[in-house]
Amino acid sequence: MSQGIQSFLPLIIIFAIFYFILIRPQQQRQKKHQEMLNSLKVGDKVITIGGIFGIIREINGDVLTLEVSKDVKINTTKNAIGSKREQ
Repeated sequence: MSQGIQSFLPLIIIFAIFYFILIRPQQQRQKKHQEMLNSLKVGDKVITIGGIFGIIREINGDVLTLEVSKDVKINTTKNAIGSKREQ
């Protein structure tokens, strides 16, 4: 029985290392990004993942209307928002 556990110990250690180095930090980044998306409101300045700068003018569920220039508005999804800009 002890022989079986010892043979799987290196695999368990490798999995633990991968979890703490790769998986857990990615989950934390995703959670933080989701919290940012949920906190979006009209008037926030944002940058899309495609690099478009805009101001949120309207929110309809998962669809945002961004004003990217005077009288130029585009629709995008919440998931397309990469980050919020500081006011």
